[in-house]
Amino acid sequence: MSDRLVWLPFDPAELGELPEGLRYEHVDPDSDEVPASVEEVTFVVMHYRFSRSDGELLARMPRLEVLQTQTAGVEHVRPYLPEGVTMCNGRGIHDTSTAELALTLTLASLRGIPGFVRAQDRGAWAAERRESLADKTVLIVGYGQIGAAIEERVRAFEADVVRVARSARDGVHPIGDLPSLLPSADVVIVVVPGTEETVGLFDAAMLARMRDGALLVNVARGPVVDTDALLAELTSGRLHAGLDVTDPEPLPEGHPLWDAPGLLLTPHVGGASSAMQPRARRLVREQLERYAAGDDLANVVTGDY
Repeated sequence: MSDRLVWLPFDPAELGELPEGLRYEHVDPDSDEVPASVEEVTFVVMHYRFSRSDGELLARMPRLEVLQTQTAGVEHVRPYLPEGVTMCNGRGIHDTSTAELALTLTLASLRGIPGFVRAQDRGAWAAERRESLADKTVLIVGYGQIGAAIEERVRAFEADVVRVARSARDGVHPIGDLPSLLPSADVVIVVVPGTEETVGLFDAAMLARMRDGALLVNVARGPVVDTDALLAELTSGRLHAGLDVTDPEPLPEGHPLWDAPGLLLTPHVGGASSAMQPRARRLVREQLERYAAGDDLANVVTGDY
């Protein structure tokens, strides 16, 4: 019997024919009981959620070699990562789903869909002329795989795209150019990772550089945008926003964002669609095949990301 144990948050049968040379155990992520095999696990696949308790459990895995998340961001487990453990993220799992939601928030906000839905609830035929995505300039802040997936969809709507990433490369501006690029953007889509560098990236000064009537779409992390500063811009009517993430999150009852004008909110569901599971299973299977064969793993997290 192999001495390398894999913990999975789903039935191993969902992966099809499993790589040989490993043992597999389905561990219910919602159970309060921790299996005795916690001291034997060498490869753990985290459940798709942001839970501090998941990170704290890592300290009880003395033989752990690999931590595989199903999330693209890893800030919820990074502080708990034992020394010498390889951490791999879920890059690629959420590209399609998150790009779809970014486009949905953009189109729905521009075309006034929330207002039309409320009018339908009242039984009112409230026709009005709204903005189109066509001919707009869309600034994608955080141009990685998800950013590229967003661009592919945005360009289909006859819009221009400007790309921004942490560092410059061919066709991509560095983050330092952001202040000078904001005044010319009609739509700003934020998809940066949640790091110390990106907390408060869109503060009052940065939001003030956005053109009047511009739309801010955040499918990254809530703390990337200063909530009070955004509320001020929304209340004045100068900016509009579509948010899949907030700070704080979950958004508590009575928070002023619930009633902010010009805001469309979704409850952090960027990756939560039917597109996620098959892509997650495919990544996990490929990683286990590499692990069983002793090959280099994909999506290894280094540095701040």
